[in-house]
Amino acid sequence: QVHLVEAGGGLVQPGGSLRLSCAASGSVSNLWVMGYYRQAPGKQRELVATITSVDTTRYGTAVRGRFTVSRGTDGATVALQMNNIESADTAVYYCNLVDLSPTRIEYWGQGTQVTVSS
Repeated sequence: QVHLVEAGGGLVQPGGSLRLSCAASGSVSNLWVMGYYRQAPGKQRELVATITSVDTTRYGTAVRGRFTVSRGTDGATVALQMNNIESADTAVYYCNLVDLSPTRIEYWGQGTQVTVSS
């Protein structure tokens, strides 16, 4: 069984920075996609950023140029560096892992709250 352990989150001022991280425990193949989605109150869950095990990245339009996703070198781990944070970034951020081999299996973290407020 794979579990996603999330860290980071909290309260940050507009224009500030924050770093989220997520690590998968358990057996994961060497072919995966991992990253973050977020959900603000009253809104649908949306893509923040993902990265694959071969370093292909994808960003949501709202965060492109401000957020950077990276992966670790040991197992399925991911970090999200959030810079120039805006009030609209307030949401629950969910770590997501899609293990692609031998079959596609998707996992979600429990979510971490990011609140942007002065």
